[in-house]
Amino acid sequence: MTRDVATRALLPAERVSLVDLLDRLLAGGIVLTGDLVLSIADIDLVRISLRTLIVSVDELEGSV
Repeated sequence: MTRDVATRALLPAERVSLVDLLDRLLAGGIVLTGDLVLSIADIDLVRISLRTLIVSVDELEGSV
């Protein structure tokens, strides 16, 4: 029973829907980065670095 009380204390009082969360993230912008390495026998053959910026069109137009 004490575990349930501790778990409830960690959760936020309000719930945020997925649409609201996505709206908040796109308003500020998201930067995604990643690295892809293809190798055979521990020899790196191809290395690709990926970077992308995701932002809402309204935010992008406001900064130009």
